Amino acid sequence: MSQQKTIINTDQAPAAIGPYNQAVKVEKTLYVSGQIPLVAETMELISTGVQDETHQVLKNIGAILSHAGYDYSDVVKTSIFLSSMDYFSTVNEVYAEYFKENQPARECVAVKTLPKEVNVEISVIAWKA
Repeated sequence: MSQQKTIINTDQAPAAIGPYNQAVKVEKTLYVSGQIPLVAETMELISTGVQDETHQVLKNIGAILSHAGYDYSDVVKTSIFLSSMDYFSTVNEVYAEYFKENQPARECVAVKTLPKEVNVEISVIAWKA
């Protein structure tokens, strides 16, 4: 039995800014690349604060999930990267609006810098029976 890899890209989320795809699906698992607060239609960054940035990041993730036939409830793992742990509680508040129950496993780390000097980047893994 061979595993088929399907590339997922949608114009409802920002185009990749490097040599990668928005997501890759292998069997029932969807691997979504790290999303930053870019607006798909304009490729402009949201820079009005970490709360707005986090909403945009999760909106981008939602668009990719939806295009692939998944939703937030199918997410089993998230990775959150912050430019500072000072943003931890604000990001948690926004995150909780999208992952209301049966929250996925996750890690959250602060890193020195993120692409385009943003404050938050999130990647997810989703699985659907």
